[in-house]
Amino acid sequence: MSESGIAKMKEANYQITGMTCAACAGRIEKGLKKMEGVQEANVNLALEKSRITYDPSIVSEEDFQKKIKNLGYDVVMDKKEFDITGMTCAACSARIEKVLNKMDGIASATVNLALESASVEFNPSLVDPEDIVSRVQKLGYNAIAKEENENTADYRLKEVKKQQTKFIISAVLSLPLLWAMVSHFSFTSGIYLPEALMNPWVQFAFATPVQFIIGRQFYIGAYKALSNKSANMDVLVALGTSAAYFYSLYMTIVAGSGGHMPELYYETSAILITLILLGKLFEARAKGRSSEAIKKLMGLQAKTAIVIRNGMEKEIPLEEVETGDVVFIKPGEKVPVDGVILEGNSAVDESMITGESVPADKQPGDSVIGATINKNGFLKIEALKVGKDTALSRIIKVVEEAQGSKAPIQRLADKISGVFVPIVVGIAVITFLIWFLAINPWNFADALEKLIAVLVIACPCALGLATPTSIMVGSGRAAEFGILFKGGEHLEAAHGIEAVILDKTGTVTKGAPQLTDVMAHEFEENEFLSLIGSAENQSEHPLAQAIAEGVKKSNIPLKAVQQFEALPGYGIKAAVDHKSVAIGTRKLMEQENISIAPYVLSNMEGLEDNGKTVMLAAVDGKYAGMIAVADSIKDTSKEAVRRLKDLDIRVLLITGDNERTAKAIAKEAGIDEVIAGVLPEGKAAEVQKLQQQGRKVAMVGDGINDAPALAAADIGMALGTGTDIAMEAADITLISGDLNNIADAILMSKKTIRNIKQNLFWAFAYNVIGIPIAALGLLAPWLAGAAMAFSSVSVVLNALRLQRVRIAGRGK
Repeated sequence: MSESGIAKMKEANYQITGMTCAACAGRIEKGLKKMEGVQEANVNLALEKSRITYDPSIVSEEDFQKKIKNLGYDVVMDKKEFDITGMTCAACSARIEKVLNKMDGIASATVNLALESASVEFNPSLVDPEDIVSRVQKLGYNAIAKEENENTADYRLKEVKKQQTKFIISAVLSLPLLWAMVSHFSFTSGIYLPEALMNPWVQFAFATPVQFIIGRQFYIGAYKALSNKSANMDVLVALGTSAAYFYSLYMTIVAGSGGHMPELYYETSAILITLILLGKLFEARAKGRSSEAIKKLMGLQAKTAIVIRNGMEKEIPLEEVETGDVVFIKPGEKVPVDGVILEGNSAVDESMITGESVPADKQPGDSVIGATINKNGFLKIEALKVGKDTALSRIIKVVEEAQGSKAPIQRLADKISGVFVPIVVGIAVITFLIWFLAINPWNFADALEKLIAVLVIACPCALGLATPTSIMVGSGRAAEFGILFKGGEHLEAAHGIEAVILDKTGTVTKGAPQLTDVMAHEFEENEFLSLIGSAENQSEHPLAQAIAEGVKKSNIPLKAVQQFEALPGYGIKAAVDHKSVAIGTRKLMEQENISIAPYVLSNMEGLEDNGKTVMLAAVDGKYAGMIAVADSIKDTSKEAVRRLKDLDIRVLLITGDNERTAKAIAKEAGIDEVIAGVLPEGKAAEVQKLQQQGRKVAMVGDGINDAPALAAADIGMALGTGTDIAMEAADITLISGDLNNIADAILMSKKTIRNIKQNLFWAFAYNVIGIPIAALGLLAPWLAGAAMAFSSVSVVLNALRLQRVRIAGRGK
């Protein structure tokens, strides 16, 4: 290979997960070596690492990651959040995002202008957080890794105070210049004006500190943007104000210290800077308000905890509590961490997490959630989840990630922001030339005024803030209702839902079935229940647990179980007291060749018509009886279904239960369509069937068996009362388990998308209307500056209206 060829080669290192043996390493190595552009690939099984030498002009790191994933393995990626300072408009955030995404080792980078943050997923073998910070600093901004700068609220407060100080100084220095300008008009000629303010050098003295000390940030920002071959708001402001300032300075020098000169524009540059700073001050304050949801959630946490250390009671900061610590909670105190009760009985107010207004009774063995309130009894708990693992911390993390994520609708705004500034500079130059050469020939001052107005009125700020601010406020407000969107894309997609599939057990029903009917055949009832209860006691299925609990409540002793087998979708088989026992559906009886009399099936259908789930039982190969359990629907299910129908959404019930029982439950809940007898793996297929009809489908469930369907749906909604696996697979978590939150989530999405569209419309309309007006000479530069400042503030204030959204009469 030639020297130039060698010089082109690069090396990439990856940490790989999922390898179990040498064959795995060999497979990955072989697959990588076959890729075009790869010179060498080595995979080390012991270190779980790969090293690849490749030609970057032919193949990219993204291609390697895709290849490894396609082979059935995964690449370890780190994710880190950064606070970014120094951004002034959408062009800044777009520039940082573009550069970070081009860095070696970075899989994805998202920069949020409204939150002033960046979320970066990167390969720790190739790049580290310091490299990312350094790259951002080279672009002219600053980046601080989140754990080094946890208190964002303090940072925002300092930012507001800094902008406030700048604005006050700028306003004090600009007011005399404004006073001088106002006296030019014939209708204000009566206003007293000190002689000194007529002197151009006095005006120069007032304008210079505003231009170069207060306005220094715009020059620095413009220089850094241009040196990185990009343009942002700072470029427009620096160009516009410098044109006015330096033209005025030139005229001042030419005229010497002779009287007042009307063609001076010192006040234009100074007032523009002052108005822009005022806009930034309003914006900083509004951004602080937009993260109210996170502040409220963080405010729920206890600050300290009383634990046992070295046999002594000790009050320690919450951060120092460790897993396994014994924690004391007095009446009226907040539960500091997630745990299990060791001693004590109490009622615990969990409304801030679950939305349930009635305090939950707790006793030893019950779990408690951090941030809930212990109402009236002393509790001793064992800490199970602390720090970032607690339920509240996980909720805060989901909300933060959702607020920092991008909705697909934002891509259009980002693309436009990237080319906006150069286009505006071009329009401004053309405007100047037309006025200077054609409309008002050789009147430099007049043409300059039009150029400044065009430069100043056109700002991409409003465009950049339109989407992220709405996403941030909307997802935060939704969290206050107990609805957690995992990302902006899900908040956007939920508004288009056309069909909702509801799982039956634990979603539409309470998930707490009870044993209601027993019909023994050729067995004493107690003997029959003893055999059935013993077998079902081995299963974790809710129906099995209901039967076992019912038998135990009747004080019927359970027998020894020699063998047990769960048959998903069919039932169970067990050896109890050396007898063969089979309990389950008709299909199981057919499979086991158990003969069932017609009258038994008739009785069974009668119970199923009443919404009960009936199981047939056989002992030693012969029919032995039947048992029925009933699970009542949640109090809110009927209302929730009605609300979904009012939104013209098709509602379906899906269950592994038989059709008769499912239809009875569906009828009670007001659901017209039922998909019954579906095995766990079949739920995802049912979702896909609806999608093939061209419908946007939401799946709502709470169990492990719902996870594939939740992942397959356009939007997966998991109940917070369900399993962690279901919540992991879902796009939206409904904390309380109240089905009304389904309609609430869709409504919140609709309101947020409407708000985003309003913001984008006004941001586009403002520039489409404002630039021609300025070019036609109908807008003074200082008015253009005021309008530009107002545009950004109005977008943020419009987004903040989402904080006042009330849904289903549940507004807080």
